[in-house]
Amino acid sequence: MISCVLLLSGGLDSATCFAIAKSLGYEVHALTVLYGQRHLFEAEAAEKIAHIMGAKEHRYVSVNLNAIGGSALTDEIAIPKGRSPEEMSHGIPVTYVPARNTVMLSIALGYAEVIGASDIFVGVNAVDYSGYPDCRPEFIQAFEKLANVATKAGVEGRQTIIHAPLIALTKAQIIERGIKLGVDYSLTSSCYDPTDDGVACGECDACQIRLRAFKDLGLTDPIRYR
Repeated sequence: MISCVLLLSGGLDSATCFAIAKSLGYEVHALTVLYGQRHLFEAEAAEKIAHIMGAKEHRYVSVNLNAIGGSALTDEIAIPKGRSPEEMSHGIPVTYVPARNTVMLSIALGYAEVIGASDIFVGVNAVDYSGYPDCRPEFIQAFEKLANVATKAGVEGRQTIIHAPLIALTKAQIIERGIKLGVDYSLTSSCYDPTDDGVACGECDACQIRLRAFKDLGLTDPIRYR
C-alpha cells in the first residue's frame, strides 16, 4: 500500500480529503499542526477522525504562529460574525493566518520525506472559502514546484505530488462526495469560535458556509450549534 501524508485539521474539508485518499488506496499518515489557534477543539476532532477513519499514524506538531499574531484565529482580534455572502466574497478577512498553509505544508513535506512518502494531501478549497490566498491552485502549484527542489528526495529524483482534491468543488459538492465515501460529519469541527466543548457559534464565516451547504443539499448539519 502506498503511504501519504494528510494534513488533518479536524474540519469538514480535511475529513473528506482523508476519505478520498483512502478511497484511492493510500495508507494515511495524518498530521495535525497546532499553530496557536484559539479554536483548539478542532484538534480534538482531528484525533477522533484519525482513529475512526483508520489512520496508520497520527502526529501532532506545534508551531506557535500566535507569537507573530496578525489573525483573529491566533490573536486577540474579534472573529467576524454575521457577514453576508457578498461581504465574504470580497477581500481577505482577519481570519486569514499569515503563512499558515506554507508552514503546514512545509512540515508535511518533511514528514513525507522521513517516511518515504511522495504524496501529500491537503483539503484546501478555492470556491466556497473566505478569500485566503494560500487556498488557491496557484499556491498549490508553486509549493509543489518548491517541494521538488527543496528536499533530498526531490534532488534524488523522487518527485513529491501535492494533492488538493477539493480545490475546485463547492462546499455542497464536498459534502456530497464525503457522504458517498461514508464520512461522519458529526465528528468534524469547522467553527472559528466554538465553546470549550465544541458547540459551534453558527455566525462566523466557516459556520455560515457550512450551514448553507448542508441546507442546499436538503440535509441537517449533524454538529451542535448554539
